[in-house]
Amino acid sequence: MALMDFIKKQFIDILEWTEDGDGTLAWRYPMAGMEIQNGGTLVVRESQMAVFVNEGQVADVFGPGTHKLTTQTLPVLTYLKNWDKLFQSPFKSDVYFFSTRQQIDQKWGTPQPITIRDKDFGAVRLRAFGNYAYRIADPKLFHTEISGTRESYPVADLEGQLRGMVLQNISNAIAGSGLPFLDLAANQVMFADALAKELAPHFAKIGLVIESLTVQNVSLPEELQKILDQKIGMGMVGNDMGKFMQYQTAQAIPKFAEGAGSGGGGIAGDAMGLGAGVALGQVLAQNLQAGLQGGGAQAAPAAAAPAGVRPDEVMATLEKLGELKSKGILTQEEFDAKKAELLKKLV
Repeated sequence: MALMDFIKKQFIDILEWTEDGDGTLAWRYPMAGMEIQNGGTLVVRESQMAVFVNEGQVADVFGPGTHKLTTQTLPVLTYLKNWDKLFQSPFKSDVYFFSTRQQIDQKWGTPQPITIRDKDFGAVRLRAFGNYAYRIADPKLFHTEISGTRESYPVADLEGQLRGMVLQNISNAIAGSGLPFLDLAANQVMFADALAKELAPHFAKIGLVIESLTVQNVSLPEELQKILDQKIGMGMVGNDMGKFMQYQTAQAIPKFAEGAGSGGGGIAGDAMGLGAGVALGQVLAQNLQAGLQGGGAQAAPAAAAPAGVRPDEVMATLEKLGELKSKGILTQEEFDAKKAELLKKLV
């Protein structure tokens, strides 16, 4: 009786994989010292596929269902082993099971800002992050390209490679979407669709299909965000430089008062930091007053233009305005207009 039990253990009647947890993409059935009984049963559950491999060469692939293992159901293996149609002996073959369930909530993100070209801002560095889901669509290709003969292949071993694919294709996805940065940040669904489309052929090369991808946030580095906020402020006043400078001056008044109250004398310097410059201080004050009055009354002739503007002050102001133009806050036309206005004061 003991001898018969030993003999039975050498032959496998049923091959199946009951997944005992998440995170495994491929699993090899343990075949050491055993053979598969001809006419045995292969059980492939929903969300699984099975692959027979003969001496390193992929043979037959099975989808979900219960399969009787004969020469009729194993045509490729039968050919590789040169069996005849009446072959009924036990045989050896490696059997791999693959999980075709979706692997969800896979994280991606830009560890450092990446540089893209934007039609509104030129070269822009941005950050983005989100998640995605994928599954195995072609187990034969996945076995050949990725998992190989390993006893098991976990999801964690593939995370770095897939995350690198996502980051590598972000720039191409943005270019393909044709969206400027502002629209991109406001329409993250469209960005996600463009990125998923860009990634699809890269995933397919290793037997995977990307099921979903989300973009949870798109943002600029802090220094660029400040410039963007200023440009948005310009847009809110219709790109009117005079109104924008009135707004900037009004915003700065509490700061000036605070500096004066604490004994500080940096009002002129603060004005320069705002891009107004020392020479524009008097003009901005007059513009602010005119804006508050609603433009109902004509300004006094004596306040029409400041007198005694020094050349060095004009040059300092022009330099600041040049910086604003280079950052995209001022257009070339606005810069030229202010430049002409300042040069007229050098009389």
